[in-house]
Amino acid sequence: MKFIKILFLFITLSQSFNSFAQETSNIIEPSKGNKGKMYIFWGWNRAHFTHSDIRFRGNNYDFTLKNVVAYDRQTPFALDPYFHPTKLSIPQTNLRIGYFISEHYNISFGADHMKYVMEQNQTVKMTGVIKNSGTRFDGNYTDKDIVLTDDFLTFEHTDGLNYLNLAVSRVDNLFDFNKLRIKHIDMSFTEGVGIGALMPRTNTQLLKNKRYDEYHFAGYGLDAKIGLNILFYKHFFVQSELKGGYINMPDIRTTESKSDKAAQHFFYVQNNIVFGTLFRLTK
Repeated sequence: MKFIKILFLFITLSQSFNSFAQETSNIIEPSKGNKGKMYIFWGWNRAHFTHSDIRFRGNNYDFTLKNVVAYDRQTPFALDPYFHPTKLSIPQTNLRIGYFISEHYNISFGADHMKYVMEQNQTVKMTGVIKNSGTRFDGNYTDKDIVLTDDFLTFEHTDGLNYLNLAVSRVDNLFDFNKLRIKHIDMSFTEGVGIGALMPRTNTQLLKNKRYDEYHFAGYGLDAKIGLNILFYKHFFVQSELKGGYINMPDIRTTESKSDKAAQHFFYVQNNIVFGTLFRLTK
């Protein structure tokens, strides 16, 4: 229910801001010279995930865990590691580079580094079969309650749930600060949609199998976002974003054996705060 409320708020805000941007764009003169400019930003995210069914397949097992709960893993904020040059990938981060193809529209490529951690010791329904595993979990299951203990399963995308995506975004001015005699600030609203691939580094310990902990293309994602951008001195900005999307990963590596796979799909919401620069490569 929490996610449904967040999604409803996201849609409502998107529609409201879109209407506002369209109204104000008829009044406020758009920023001149956006076309041909580039931008790059870096920042951090907080993510929320819906429950998901996860199917695990291998030579000796094929089972599905239903309505699995998972959370992100937020690193406590501090100068180290958030601003440490060798530890920038430890927190949940967003990196993006974009190019304005017109005054209002830009295309961009980015990497959303989220972290997805299955809640340990939760009780879920399980359907399927496990055999010859050498553990107490061998058997046939039909919607049977099972506790996700450490000796059965640990499952997380913590280095991470990496979403590599292309996006198209629109930008509209929201307020003319010149009326207040403020010359070095611009405020704009941005909205966009994206599509991309998931390249997680999944840390899984399943039964007694050796874990696989390498980057692997596992599926695809879709997303939409709204954001508020404040630009200082025409070149530096801070941007707050609300981003939501869908992730489908049918090919998650779980052990050293290539035949061992997991599959899941779910929705997510991100709250992002990013910092960047806007510039022109040539005169």
